[in-house]
This record gives sequence, C-alpha cells and structure tokens, in this order.
Amino acid sequence: MDSRELTRLLFGESRVLIGMLHLGPLPGSPRHVAGSFDATIERAVAEARLYREAGFHGLLLENMHDRPYLKGTVGPETVAAMVAAGREVRRSVALPLGVQVLAGANREALAVAAACGAAFVRVEGFVFAHVADEGLIEAAAGPLLRYRRGLGAEQIRIFADIKKKHASHALTADLDIAATAEAAEFSLADGLIVTGSATGRPAAPSEVAQVADAVRVPVFIGSGVAPDNLAQYPQADGFIVGSWVKEEGYWAHPVDPQRVRQIVAARNATGSAGAASA
Repeated sequence: MDSRELTRLLFGESRVLIGMLHLGPLPGSPRHVAGSFDATIERAVAEARLYREAGFHGLLLENMHDRPYLKGTVGPETVAAMVAAGREVRRSVALPLGVQVLAGANREALAVAAACGAAFVRVEGFVFAHVADEGLIEAAAGPLLRYRRGLGAEQIRIFADIKKKHASHALTADLDIAATAEAAEFSLADGLIVTGSATGRPAAPSEVAQVADAVRVPVFIGSGVAPDNLAQYPQADGFIVGSWVKEEGYWAHPVDPQRVRQIVAARNATGSAGAASA
C-alpha cells in the first residue's frame, strides 16, 4: 500500500486538510477555570463543524492550553476530559478524529483515542531522543506499540513527529531528517509529521522532500501551513492546520471561518497538481 492509498483509506482523499481543535485549559492544568469545561467542549464542537462545513478531511484534538506541559504523562483528569471532548466531537461531526496529548503523553493519547473512537494519534519522541521545553524526551516506539496491541486498538494509526518543533536535536545532529524518518518507518509508524522549528513556522520544503523520498508511509506537514505555501510541498499527503486558520493567525484565538475557507480553496487549487508531482 503506498502513502496516498493509506491516506485515502483513512480520510477518503489524498492531500488532506486536518484541522486542529485546541482545547481550552482542562481540569487540573494551571489556567483551568472552574466551571469552564462545558464551554470548552462547546467551542471544540463548533470549530469541528466549521472545519467540516468548509471541506476539511479530518480533525486533531489537543490539550494545547494546558501549559506548561508535563513530560511524557498526564493525570487521569486530563485523560477523562479529553475522552469527554472527543466523544462529543465525534458524536457531532463525522470526520476522522486524531488525538495528541502534550507533552509526549503518547500512551494516554492512545487510551483517549481508544475510548472515544478516534482514528489516529499524533505522538512525540517515537524514535531517538531530543531535548524539549519539558526536558529529555526519549524513544517510545517499542512500549507504545505493545500498549496499542494490549488495548486491542491496532486500528488506531500512529502518526509520529520527527525532528519535532520546540526542541533541540543536538543529540542526533549526526542523523539527517531522512535517517530519522527511515528509523520511524522501521519502528512501524503509520505516518510521519514534518514541522518547522516552532508553532506557526513552516517546514522546510527540502526536508519534506527528503522524508517523502525516504519512506513509503504518508508524510504530513505539521506546522506553519498557509494558503501561500501549500504548493511548496508537492509530496505531502496531508496538512495539519492550526495557527493560520485562527483569528489573526494566532494559535490561541478562535477559528476564523473565512480563513478556513481560504485554505480549503488553496488546497483545492493545488491538490491535483501536488498529487501529480509526487
């Protein structure tokens, strides 16, 4: 199965748009406000509907506002809140849903996905190691795939960040991004995510091309996606969009319906050209 075939299997098309649902501060996190969780779920559902109506192909639920993040794990209160939000989103919007739990709480992401019926998880620290804001993040592929098997949740696909944003990669400076991608594919990642150096910063087109040439699994762009740069990634199987579609292009603001429609129009204008170039 080639990467485009797997992308079509999951999302119904190739070169897909996946919209970020950045949940507000969840119970237990430093900025959570008592009594605000219902509004958090309502906003997530409303934004999911905006993405669907504009023509997005998937959604990705994330606890982005729970900063500062814990390293590699979260408490049961976060898992419970994300399951509740995920189930409401899935009940309201029939698009494939993904889950990411920051920072690098990959087992918890799988648990949330299994409980709410999500289709994929986005994970950090899948292979090798890097130094993130939260500290040293080490490879998780072996324990994570065994946990997925133990859950009986092998239908949930694992999309792994490689050379992820907000991190130093000095520990693996002798490995280029293609070698990292090959290791992640060897370790049974179902898809790979290439990012820029920080939230809202675009991935380097040359790195995306290197990764796409090195592996057969789908390759997604995970940061800095905007209407004016989609055409720079002809080999990308999909685009995870978070910052640009928010009001004023800032990740913490609400989703802007006009911006959502603009990026869908840009994808539709470049989609067939990108697929033909890959």
